[in-house]
Amino acid sequence: MRLAALPLLFAPLLSQGAMLSVCTEASPDGFDVVQYNALTTTNASADVLMNRLVEFDAASGQLQPSLAQSWSVSDDGLVWDFQLRPGVKFQRTEWFSPSRELNAEDVLFSFQRMLDPAHPWHKSAPGGYPHAQSMQLPALIKRIEPVNAQQVRFILNRPDATFLATLSMGFASIYSAEYAAQLLQAGTPEKLNSAPVGTGPFILKRFQKDAAIRYTANPDYFAGKPAVDGLIFAITPDANVRLQKLRRNECQIALSPKPLDVQAARQAPTLRISETPAFMTAFVALNSQHPPLDKPQVRQAINLAFDRASYLQAVFEGSATAASGPYPPTTWSYAKDLPGYPHDPAKAKALLAEAGLADGFSTTIWTRPSGSLLNPNPSLGAQLLQADLAKVGIRAEIRVIEWGELIKRAKAGEHDLLFMGWAGDNGDPDNFLTPQFSCASLQSGLNFARFCDPQLDKLIADGKLSAEQAARSGLYQQAQATIQQQALWLPLAHPTAFALLRSNVQGYQVNPFGRQDFSKVQLQP
Repeated sequence: MRLAALPLLFAPLLSQGAMLSVCTEASPDGFDVVQYNALTTTNASADVLMNRLVEFDAASGQLQPSLAQSWSVSDDGLVWDFQLRPGVKFQRTEWFSPSRELNAEDVLFSFQRMLDPAHPWHKSAPGGYPHAQSMQLPALIKRIEPVNAQQVRFILNRPDATFLATLSMGFASIYSAEYAAQLLQAGTPEKLNSAPVGTGPFILKRFQKDAAIRYTANPDYFAGKPAVDGLIFAITPDANVRLQKLRRNECQIALSPKPLDVQAARQAPTLRISETPAFMTAFVALNSQHPPLDKPQVRQAINLAFDRASYLQAVFEGSATAASGPYPPTTWSYAKDLPGYPHDPAKAKALLAEAGLADGFSTTIWTRPSGSLLNPNPSLGAQLLQADLAKVGIRAEIRVIEWGELIKRAKAGEHDLLFMGWAGDNGDPDNFLTPQFSCASLQSGLNFARFCDPQLDKLIADGKLSAEQAARSGLYQQAQATIQQQALWLPLAHPTAFALLRSNVQGYQVNPFGRQDFSKVQLQP
């Protein structure tokens, strides 16, 4: 009934002109992207409402100017100067009318609220700032200062080869300091999460949780008004329903299709497919703080017990390659010679016996209810893992938890075995290591393996000190060896990213990092 009501919900907006409807799989956690790490939230907030100082262009593999039209760095790598683009306007909404254009004050506010515990906005994020903490920005950035109204200087405590690329991530979006001051004065800072304002191509109009988000085109967007007049995210958890809505032209783009839906779309004359190898890894995180998962032999046994080939065929149906570690094989520091864990139940049993668990043990498997690119069939995947573990004496109870609750509780470390996925934001290998395996990320909750090792942490940190790719690659390969030996993950797959499109959609390309750009999409007659 809810799906049938959506066209009526958006009827007033439809009459204004071309409307792009996108079928997505889940609601965002909110719109203040600095508080959250789910890609669904980044897509609904950072990707459509906001901009960063720089952006990563997936097609060229290069960082590009955005709100900063140029930048420079000192010879010692400690001082970064950003020249802001002139004439950038913040969005005019029902809840905010800007009195000025973007300037250095907005950049300072956007970062200092995350970095400075004494900042009046710092405590406004109930869950903290997971990405800023995981990427260790409070320790990296010594201070930020305005050179003038259009130039901002970042002074670092140490060189960091990943710093510029980090600024292209969704959490580094630039907010209006003027709007934030208005909310703080009114005593309603929480509205930054529900009534956002950015500089991006679209303006939020209405959010109906678990139903839809509607946006209108930003007429003042500095890169030019989008070709469509409005954008709808039709939140449709069931992939089959997303395909049906696409066929009926209720959506023009359907994200995260199931492999069988991709095959069906290839046969449909009114549909076409956009695809690319995804810079992503699907995995099961093994909580190393929960006994007996704190024993390496137990984590290794889980890896050996799992029939990865059967899982890939059943769940991804030929749309992914097997993962042996955190990195996709296209990553420039990928350790291709590391031995993986073969399917060897007998050896798994022997390791359990060595750990004093010859009779096995009980544990839990956490997964989400609806499918996604990194987990197309959560129920089947969990059942396959459960069955394989049972064969070596591990009794695993499956717990299906709604996505928002799953992320919240997993960041608190409540899980045992957790089906999860990670998408790199900018092609840099550190974008997997620091968020998922650093000690700082354990504190922020993104380190789902809950593993903090000083030697591994030093390898990751040292890899960011050098600008030489060969030196960094050697350190990252050592880190991968440690991660595999400790069996912190049960690596699953590197998927192919697909989006299904109506044949009249032009200007859209699926992104290997899972980011979304609808600003150039056109709907042909």
